[in-house]
Amino acid sequence: MKQLLVLLFAAFTASFTSAQNFTVTLKAPQYKSGIAYLTYHMGKNLNVEDSAAVSSSGVAVFNAKRKLQPGIYAMVLPGKRISVDFFVDKEQVVTVQVDTTDIVNKTIVTGSKENVLFQQYQQYIADKGKSLEGERQAYLRSTSKADSSLHETNYLKYNKELNDYRENIIKTQPKSMMAVLLNAMKEPKLLNKKLETRNDSLENYYYYKTHYWDGISFMDDRVLRTPFFLPKFEKYYREILTPSSDSIIAEADYQILLARSSPEMYKFLLNWLTDEYINPKYMGQDAVFVHLFEKYHSKGLTSWLNEKQMETISRRAYMLMANLIGLKAADLEMVDTSGKPTPLYKVNADYTVVCFWDPTCGHCKEELPRLDSIYRASWKQQGVKMYAVLSADSKDNMQAEWTKYIREHNLQDWIHVYQTKETEAAVKAAQKASYRQLYDITMTPTLYLLDNEKRIIGKKLTWQQLDELLQVKRSAPKSTPAK
Repeated sequence: MKQLLVLLFAAFTASFTSAQNFTVTLKAPQYKSGIAYLTYHMGKNLNVEDSAAVSSSGVAVFNAKRKLQPGIYAMVLPGKRISVDFFVDKEQVVTVQVDTTDIVNKTIVTGSKENVLFQQYQQYIADKGKSLEGERQAYLRSTSKADSSLHETNYLKYNKELNDYRENIIKTQPKSMMAVLLNAMKEPKLLNKKLETRNDSLENYYYYKTHYWDGISFMDDRVLRTPFFLPKFEKYYREILTPSSDSIIAEADYQILLARSSPEMYKFLLNWLTDEYINPKYMGQDAVFVHLFEKYHSKGLTSWLNEKQMETISRRAYMLMANLIGLKAADLEMVDTSGKPTPLYKVNADYTVVCFWDPTCGHCKEELPRLDSIYRASWKQQGVKMYAVLSADSKDNMQAEWTKYIREHNLQDWIHVYQTKETEAAVKAAQKASYRQLYDITMTPTLYLLDNEKRIIGKKLTWQQLDELLQVKRSAPKSTPAK
């Protein structure tokens, strides 16, 4: 699914068009030739918006019949060693005049009033940064406790002045792009610095989570094109939120609702969330992707995606809908090695391991004996039954290979089944989903763990993971029925 990531972010970077044109002019007299790039910040990357040749007078002009989306842009000079950041907001005619002898103090950006505050900020932090680094180096060179204490005090003083300067911008210019940038940089403060009890840790977590998005609006597209929003957003979903699908779905729906009036943010959220959970890192989180498909994609609320992208998303969603954790597994109308009908739902067991395998698959040949060993050593005594499905393309000699492998590896305690050609043809004629679609069989072996009601409690696990899950399930206290 890595290809989908490229497709979706390509869809994101193709901005909503409008009749308005943009023109950005670079003036860099130190350069007489070469290619300059107009780029914008997105996480750790600079994404190319446009490129232009530099004339003999050091001028390059970028223009197009579209609107530049607001955010932090960077002019990358020929040679790609020097870049100059500047803001773009509503104004679409901007000039960036660069003097490479002193980039910070001699760069002049005109046509965008937001850059006046930005340049003042850059000059301030450049001066304050020198003071901070000077005190840090002096602290490291200190030879006495008095010197160390002095330079530590000075460092903290300069650092407080820097933070106070930032907070003053946020307070006095709350709607400026500088405020957007500074808010995106901020981390919530911890409630309890000393963690003495578990309750202290929990209070810290809930306070941190509650205040994580303080100062950032999901109704403001400008925050997207900054170096700070994407890492902050990724951290929230990957590290801060509990990994349960219900928690993720609730948070995603809320943020998407907030972003409905901000086209670029709305598009970013749906693209990122779709790509993150179409092939999730944790079992069960594919329910998030299915939810996104049913609530947004299938209802035409992602119109920027092209036909190929929608086809990829739709096909994947339909493969997952029937095998989400907690759902009852689809029944399997199969016959055993003797031709006797042996459907999945006729298997009476506390737990059922459904194994889709192919006797010609090299990995299956390695894994099935290991599965049988743990089954005989532990699972069988725990009320587990093995329901092994021959999952292979029809071949004249397949049944012979299948039964030969079963016999040679003494898998006699398993329930071995396959789908007849007649049943397969009937399923196709009725335009029903095949068992491969219902169980998302894209490789073999594929293992599912079902409870006594045939609900899915684990899927696509290794035998080691399956064993761990079984131990957890067996040791969990049983709930007492309500009287």
